Amino acid sequence: MDHVHYMQLALEQAGEAARRGNRPVASIIVRDDQIIGVGQNTMFTDHDPSGHAEVAAIRQACSRFQTVDLSGSTLYSTLEPCPMCFWCMQEAKIGRLVLGGRYAGIGRTDIGRYTIESIQEFTGRKLEVITGVLQRECEALRIEWKRAQVGK
Repeated sequence: MDHVHYMQLALEQAGEAARRGNRPVASIIVRDDQIIGVGQNTMFTDHDPSGHAEVAAIRQACSRFQTVDLSGSTLYSTLEPCPMCFWCMQEAKIGRLVLGGRYAGIGRTDIGRYTIESIQEFTGRKLEVITGVLQRECEALRIEWKRAQVGK
């Protein structure tokens, strides 16, 4: 799989989410080299705290295939998934996560010591995690967005 290609597509979606007034986070789900789900953060425009990119992509893929089993899929996310999104990935049986940005990389401290690895350890759940794919670009997009929010 071309991780850089799919993460670049996710970055484009994240930029679109920001232009719509949401956090610049997006996810793409790929199975058998085909995109089966795309999601953007829509928390602010939908007034929905569950409007996270990973959840939206999973909902789209599950609806498309009329299943809750996305085994064999890879989820690309421009930012480290939160615990809610991690658990949704577990319920959908997604086996691989390719990460762009990390919470530590954007200086987010309001979530304590949380990392995707810490929740895996805490829950005993397995998930292949590939990190560092366009990490600087993903983190820069989120940092720039956060700076712009301070001025509003």
